[in-house]
Amino acid sequence: MPEPEKAAKAPQKHVTRVLDPRSLRGLAHPLRMQLLRSLRHHGPATASRLAERLGESSGATSYHLRQLAAHGFVEDDPSLGKGRERWWRAAQQGISWDASLDRTDDPEVRGAADLLLHEVATNHTQELSAWIATRHEWPEWAGATDMSDFTLRLTPAAARELGQRLHALIEEYRDSPAAEAPDAGRVRLHLHAFPQREE
Repeated sequence: MPEPEKAAKAPQKHVTRVLDPRSLRGLAHPLRMQLLRSLRHHGPATASRLAERLGESSGATSYHLRQLAAHGFVEDDPSLGKGRERWWRAAQQGISWDASLDRTDDPEVRGAADLLLHEVATNHTQELSAWIATRHEWPEWAGATDMSDFTLRLTPAAARELGQRLHALIEEYRDSPAAEAPDAGRVRLHLHAFPQREE
């Protein structure tokens, strides 16, 4: 049976799930988001392996994996399962935000949206902190990393256009020949764009 990390390296079309109110409520739980992130980053795993990786009980990971499956975020990986051992894999590689979620008056949906966004922001902070703490272990990446911020004056339409153009540029690099180079590594990009009140 292949190790999950090896299985995860197989080329895979980048499929994104658009969140609607129902799927948002199904995902907006800290452990569910951790489980999905782990399956996306490390490949298929059993509930027991995920419990060990995340420091949770296998009962909790099993329950939340079933909830994620009910909302279409994870699915069985029959190529890895043997006997009673159930392997799970991410059904998509990313999520995107339906603009209607920002305009809803439903307090339950707004609460789920807030939770999800705070979890994403927390994860971004943790990833960046881990990089800073270990950057000396990556001498070959000196000068290849970035931690910049910019302030622009934009209309909402221009901000949307900028985001679309940045996403399109990033997609060009997803399947570029550089991805197969011997010195290629997994690179995380965090893109934040939001309005700010002026003093």
